[in-house]
Amino acid sequence: MPVRIPDNLPAAEVLESENIFVMSETRAANQDIRPMRVLILNLMPNKIETETQLLRLLGNTPLQVGVDLLRIHDKASRHTSIDHMNNFYRDFEEVRHNNYDGLIITGAPLGQVEFEDVSYWDHIREIIDWSQRHVTSVLFLCWAAHAGLFHLYGLNRTLLEKKRSGVYNHKRTSEHFPLLRGFDDEFFAPHSRFAEMSLAQLRQHPDLQVLAESDQAGAYLVLSKNNRNLFVMGHPEYHKSTLNDEYHRDLAAGLAPQIPQNYYPGDDAAKPPVARWHSHGSLLISNWLNYYVYQLTPYDLSDMTAITPWESKHS
Repeated sequence: MPVRIPDNLPAAEVLESENIFVMSETRAANQDIRPMRVLILNLMPNKIETETQLLRLLGNTPLQVGVDLLRIHDKASRHTSIDHMNNFYRDFEEVRHNNYDGLIITGAPLGQVEFEDVSYWDHIREIIDWSQRHVTSVLFLCWAAHAGLFHLYGLNRTLLEKKRSGVYNHKRTSEHFPLLRGFDDEFFAPHSRFAEMSLAQLRQHPDLQVLAESDQAGAYLVLSKNNRNLFVMGHPEYHKSTLNDEYHRDLAAGLAPQIPQNYYPGDDAAKPPVARWHSHGSLLISNWLNYYVYQLTPYDLSDMTAITPWESKHS
């Protein structure tokens, strides 16, 4: 089934060239189907690149998904035109009275900034609080995962001396969660961040469960026990070239970055990188949409009290 996107969104041309089924809002309006409604709060600098990465994953599922794009403020973006933002993005005031099946909050280039010092921290907290009443399931990515764990559960991250960048091997910590159906015992996923969460604190928290972790990169998948919040510490949405682009951007900025680990053949940045995580990323988003959105969400989104806990529905 297709992912529904705004008419003329630039990502459509890229996705169609990859044979990913997308459908404009105008065409979708003529179909008698109740699509999943997913809101994306895009905090990344290059909005179009991130839109395309996430829509690529959302479009690789059997469910029809309608997408709204949300911005955190109306300030001009250095990497995305104001016309694009005004044409395709909504302000929070436009959606605060809506309900959604799913919400994705992206990472942000704020890895070394304390949460309370982020200029839009109060707004992030407001949206997270709103999501707990208006969204069936929230997917937090990278920085957003750390921010969500801090705000909702009082767990703070630890800053790293060097940026953790690379593709790391992970293992499941349990075999009996729907989110992990189809996962291999070990799988790869990219990370790009300046902080990490304490595995010990995550394991000890009564409202959280660690589903996947890495010996090198720490916690990766953390799920709230009510199944409403999924925290992903890495970037399953990244394109094959994204870590390479970040590495060369940091080199050009004089930041002396370390070469992304397990990414270039022989750790030689002159060689084309190897992608080893795309199948995992697609499966992760597919399982999230199916088991934690579609299987839980009410048909009538106006009644969010009708959400059925996974355990009781499938016991």
